[in-house]
Amino acid sequence: MWEMRELPEPKVLEPGEWDEWYGTLLRAFGGLGESAEERELFRALTSCERSLGVWDDGRCVATAGAYEFRLTVPGGASVPAAGVSMVGVSATHRRRGVLTSMMRRQLDDVRAWGEPLAILTASEPAIYGRFGYATAAFGLHAEIDTSRVRLSVPAGTDDVRLRYVDPGAELEACEAVYARTVSRRAGMLARRPDWERLGLLDPQSERGDASPLQCVLAERDGEVTGYTRFRVRREWRDSGHNGQVVLQDLTGADPVSEAALWRFLFGIDLTTSLKVRARPMDEAWQHLVSDIRRCELRVRDSLHVRLVDVGAALEARTYQAPVDVVLEVEDAFCPWNSGRWRLSGDGKGAVCVRTADAADLALSVRELGAAYLGGVGLASLAGAGRVRELRQGALAEAAVGFGTATAPWLPHGF
Repeated sequence: MWEMRELPEPKVLEPGEWDEWYGTLLRAFGGLGESAEERELFRALTSCERSLGVWDDGRCVATAGAYEFRLTVPGGASVPAAGVSMVGVSATHRRRGVLTSMMRRQLDDVRAWGEPLAILTASEPAIYGRFGYATAAFGLHAEIDTSRVRLSVPAGTDDVRLRYVDPGAELEACEAVYARTVSRRAGMLARRPDWERLGLLDPQSERGDASPLQCVLAERDGEVTGYTRFRVRREWRDSGHNGQVVLQDLTGADPVSEAALWRFLFGIDLTTSLKVRARPMDEAWQHLVSDIRRCELRVRDSLHVRLVDVGAALEARTYQAPVDVVLEVEDAFCPWNSGRWRLSGDGKGAVCVRTADAADLALSVRELGAAYLGGVGLASLAGAGRVRELRQGALAEAAVGFGTATAPWLPHGF
């Protein structure tokens, strides 16, 4: 009778193993092709000392990585976070505990690195809940009928000058605009070296029948105040043109620069629709359009958050109303977080320490991760039976405090 062998524990990736490691990842995602440009960029972005592999008889069968990020949290602070990515298990080695062993080792490493948060985007969200991750931010998708929807732009929009530029030539100017916006919204990432190149990737496989990547800058008083990157898909019917604008990025340093860029995209010649993916849930353009129904809005999960150090994570953010609450936290996968924590905070800062006091709310680390950036309400989670109120009034107090004025947003994948 054949006996399943126990696999070796995950080990840190050696630089000379990267090609096979990366090939295993691609195969786990269906053997997707990639351009030389993509391969070179992801090689540059990979930190081998933060990457894991499982090897069986000298062959790589599983991969996982953790980028070194800084994530904006409510209040505007930039907090160290492990960006979990490159996770894949060979189809020949599924259901053997490989993923669990990698997640166990990875979260132990993140804790040792002193990073209070781990974050990821999930190809299959249901997988990561058992490791303590929860959806904390969502992205808005839309397909806007620009032949019938019009924009009413705010005063001052006509003062914004727009011009086409080469995407690569003006990268520095675009990054300066992006950097100005990072602290304004929870969930955003301060871009480390080489990550700016992600927005310029333009492989033919991603274009389909659309144009190469195009870029337009917004300027006010001689200063670059916004940019958009997009492609145009041309289509002709017997009745005339039916092209589509496919938005990749749009960032503005102020409302009128953003409005000018949206108006430009709505008005590109020979197009009748604008395809939008993973935008902020509360983005202002929704209040500028003449007919929201013809924008065909859809919502999809975006950023998943895992508190690796409950005390440090809750102290790192601020709270929009005063909170003084004892949390009974359950965390089976990272038991060092389990127990009672007293959180006291307001708009200026917070303290979160262990306590023996009676608990006011009971929840798991997943609910804390969901509510952490302010995009998911504690009251909503309580309505689903996932948060229990043990002291009357504690839920309302905490729910208001954890909320945020703007919806969290992840600007790009990783």
